[in-house]
This record gives sequence, C-alpha cells and structure tokens, in this order.
Amino acid sequence: MAAKIILKILSALLLAFMSLSCATSAKAFIDIDSAVEQADFSAALETVVKRQQGKTALYSEKNAIMLYLDKGLLEHYAGNYAESSGDLQNAERMIEEAYTRSISENFFSYIINDNTKEYPGEDFENIYLNVFNALNYYNRGNTEGALVEIRKLSMSSGKLDMLARRYDYKDPKTGASLNDTVRRETGVSQLPETKQVNFSNSALARFLSALFYLNDGNTDAARIEFDQLNGAFNANRKIYHGSVPQAVEDSRNVPDGMARLNIISFTGLSPVKQEEVVAERLPFQHPILQTAFFKLPSLVKRPSQITRIEVVVDGEDSFNMELLEDMGAVIEETFTARYSNILLKTYIRTLIKYVVADVAAVETAKQHGELAGFMVAIAARTAMDVSESADTRMSRYLPDKAYIGGINLDPGTYSVIINYYRGNSIIASDEYRDVVVNTDGLNLLESVKLR
Repeated sequence: MAAKIILKILSALLLAFMSLSCATSAKAFIDIDSAVEQADFSAALETVVKRQQGKTALYSEKNAIMLYLDKGLLEHYAGNYAESSGDLQNAERMIEEAYTRSISENFFSYIINDNTKEYPGEDFENIYLNVFNALNYYNRGNTEGALVEIRKLSMSSGKLDMLARRYDYKDPKTGASLNDTVRRETGVSQLPETKQVNFSNSALARFLSALFYLNDGNTDAARIEFDQLNGAFNANRKIYHGSVPQAVEDSRNVPDGMARLNIISFTGLSPVKQEEVVAERLPFQHPILQTAFFKLPSLVKRPSQITRIEVVVDGEDSFNMELLEDMGAVIEETFTARYSNILLKTYIRTLIKYVVADVAAVETAKQHGELAGFMVAIAARTAMDVSESADTRMSRYLPDKAYIGGINLDPGTYSVIINYYRGNSIIASDEYRDVVVNTDGLNLLESVKLR
C-alpha cells in the first residue's frame, strides 16, 4: 500500500513540475526592464518580439494576456498607437473570455495551483487598458473612439461599477456569504475572511472623459464627468489622499479667446507580485504534517526616483504637475479583494492535500511501521511543497502614478520642456517643439518616464 501511495505522490510531483513551467521568473525580464527604465521602448519591444521567437518563448500560451498587455503598453509608450490598440483589444477580449473559463481548468487549479490555468488578467489591468487605449485613439485623431474606451469604464454597469460588486458574493438561495457557503459545504470552520474592493471610480478616467467631451463641445457631459472626478476623491480616501488638483478646475474654466494646453505624465512602475510563504499549525496526527506552508502572491512596490515634475513653456512660464491618480494604490486596492479569494482557495487546496497525506501516513505507519509512515509523510510533504506555487503573473509595465498639469495660452505655437526631478537634480527631460495650441481642439501632451 505504501508503495502505491508513494507512486501516486511522485506522479503528482511530476505534474506539479509541468504546471510550474507556465510561470516566468522576474529575472527573465531584466533586459526589457532596463530598456524601459531608460525610456528606450523600441528596444524593449524588439527584445519582447525576439524572445517570443526563441525555442522557449518569454510568454507561454497560458500567459497570452500578459504578452498582449505588456506589448500593448510598450507600443503605446513608443508611439505605435495603432499596434498598441490591437494588442490591448486582444488582451481585453481574452480577459472577457477568461471570466467564463472552463470548469476543467478551475478543477486543476484547486488540486494543484493557479498556474495550471491560463492567466485571466487582473481587475486593474482590465481597467487601465481602456485608459491607454483611449489615449491611443486620441493620438490617432479619433476622439470618438477615445470616448468609447472611457465609457467602458464610466458608464452605468461599466467596469468600474461592476468592480464594486464583483466580490460581494451571495448564495442566490440562502443569501449566505462566500465564506459561509464554503464552511457549510466543506466543514472547514477556520477560513480567512474575504474583503470588498474600495475602488469604484477613477479620477484619471473621469478627467480624460471630461477633456474628450469638452473637445466635442458637450459641456453638460463634461460637467458630469468633472463632478464624478470630485466624487472619486471623496469616496476613495484610501487612494486619493489629497485634494483635487488645481489643474482640474483650471481645465474647465478657460478664459474666452485663450486655449488650454493640458499635459498628462505617467511615472514609475506599478507594484509587481512575488511569492510569500506563510506557515500555519494544523491539527494533524503525523508530526511531519502538523505545520502547513501556504504560498501566496503579494505585491511589492517599485519605488520611483522621480519626486517632482516641472513644465517650462517657451523658456518662460513654468509650473509643477500635480498627482491625479496613484495607480499603484489602485492596483493594491483592487488586488486586495481578489487576494481574499486567492487566500481562501489556497487554504482549502492546501488543507485537502494535508488531510490526504496525513491519512496515508498514519495508515501506512499502522500497517508497515513508523519508518514507512515517516517516508510517506516526507514524500507527501515534498510533493505538496513543489506542487504549490503562488501565481505571480501580471503586467509588468503599467505606470505607478499619473500626474496632470496645464496652462492657459494665447493660440499659437510653443516649445514645451518637461523636466523630471530627483530632489534638486533633473534626471530626465522631454522636449516638444512646435506645439500648436488652438482654441477649437483638445491640446493634450503625454509624457512617460517609468523610472
């Protein structure tokens, strides 16, 4: 009996190794990360394309959403707006399909780990891909297309509205919560509590929407979006700590005969996931199996070097840009709600594995002696440790923060320099020559420094 048990354990071990091959180590992205930090987005794209053509692709088939997200963002930063739209639309379509993924994949993710599934995308990725696709359309001269992308977020029953309700699970028959339902069905009394997401409105999405409406001459719709932006600051204090930027108010009150130059800047890199191991004592009979190890994803910040952004127009007028949205904080908040479900799932999966192993070890010890039971427990523990791995997949190239600024000017042509400071030192600059500022159009510059 012990031999059969060990054979099954080793088979599970082999399957675990196969499942772990779907994940890609952060070390594999070092050369791309370096190019991104230097704002050489073309070089970063070339590396992605080259690495996908090798014998071992950087992004496996199960990580196709990651590929389209990363490539779509890099294409956007490089100014390849049409190509970026294509990639981001592919990512959005696949995220929607993943939401109704097959039962078989969910089954294997419960008995092994989430890396056996195709990567389904994170909620924050599904939100921000529309923001960047809106900017893609704007930069291609299609403000109506830009508004379509923003409406996917802001409209009633849009992505932001659905996000607030997505993790508020209630049993349709009993009204019981997810935790209560799992306790009833599994008999497990000690379960981590799930949390609700506290993010249902994006100031960044609202600001862009208001600008696009103003450009279309729809002042009433723009007013609603500005009001919603103020509402986002009031309703989400965990994300929006300060006051609404003055640039928001200034952008909606442009003096007659003057034109508004709006500037948006994305800085830093968003948090990424890494695996953390949490140990917990469990009441099993065999001493080898009384401490369980849970492998869970956690978010790690990537601190930005940039402390201040200054805009200089025609070498004379200057102003500092203001923080509109801490995208890293949004990512942390939206991930918190899903993390509760991941924790719950990991807890149940690990507990089931340890129950099976404990029964096998104890029964083997009774029939074949303590040494045989010890060997079964060790083999089971090894197999479980290898078969468990946190799902640390996510897009690596979302910005950490979004800043805005602007200035009212006489219609004309200007030079604009955007200086990025670390302390008192300029560490990067973007220079725009011959910037045409008109009264009858949206004058929007975008700058990106992911460092």
